[in-house]
Amino acid sequence: MRSALWLRDVRGANIRIVFTSAAQRLHSAYPRWLIRQMDAVIATTERAAEFVPHVRAVVPHGVDTDVFSPATNRGAAWEQLGFGGTHGIATVGRIRPEKGTDLFVEAMLRLLPERPGAVALVIGRAGGKHEAFLTKLKAQVEAAGLAERLLFVGEYPAADLPKLMRALSLVVQLPRYEGYGMVPLEALASGVPFVGSDAGYYGAFSNGGRVGKVVPLGAAEAAAQAARSLLEREDQAALSEAARHWAEHRFSARAEADGIEAVYNALWERG
Repeated sequence: MRSALWLRDVRGANIRIVFTSAAQRLHSAYPRWLIRQMDAVIATTERAAEFVPHVRAVVPHGVDTDVFSPATNRGAAWEQLGFGGTHGIATVGRIRPEKGTDLFVEAMLRLLPERPGAVALVIGRAGGKHEAFLTKLKAQVEAAGLAERLLFVGEYPAADLPKLMRALSLVVQLPRYEGYGMVPLEALASGVPFVGSDAGYYGAFSNGGRVGKVVPLGAAEAAAQAARSLLEREDQAALSEAARHWAEHRFSARAEADGIEAVYNALWERG
């Protein structure tokens, strides 16, 4: 924003400045001043729009539905990954309290004993000060006798993530705070339902509970129950199809691009 303001206001460049805000909280004073100087602001959610001025449109971030797509045979796709079991559940993101990694572990410690074929994956890394947090989580899993079924696989290469995502049966994201959150969208585009905490834009992603379940913040037991209800549904093929359809028609990268383009065009037409 600083560079753009210098170009527009000091150098007199014929430009318009658009800022996109996903934060569902009030920015600090200096960023707020910068944002007020923008020609237009795009918010990624209705909630984010409440915290910034000059909002011209709410345009949710979109997922690349060409990159993230359903598996032809989910069971075979899971088997090829080599994690064992008959089906997979995963959480994706940095390992830290804010991201609710401990809540995922707690939920899986409740769920896995009931589902002998399930394997749960924690995908992400714990940097620096969060190494002790990771060590504590691993100790919990070890004490529960589930170290071979609740795996901490570390950071996953971005290029391999679509292959992993389409092989899963469920994604579980339980952050204590999330500005937006792309992982559930990547799951839905892959035909995979999700369980999420009441954070980010997860409520909208769930399509009223049709393709995902949203639970209160910090509610590991509720997350385990929601995961159980989705995994036990008999219409798994229909659920997968509905998840994919919702991502394609409401949250695709193409829809996002169209929404942003409309704001740009409106700015230029204004002169």
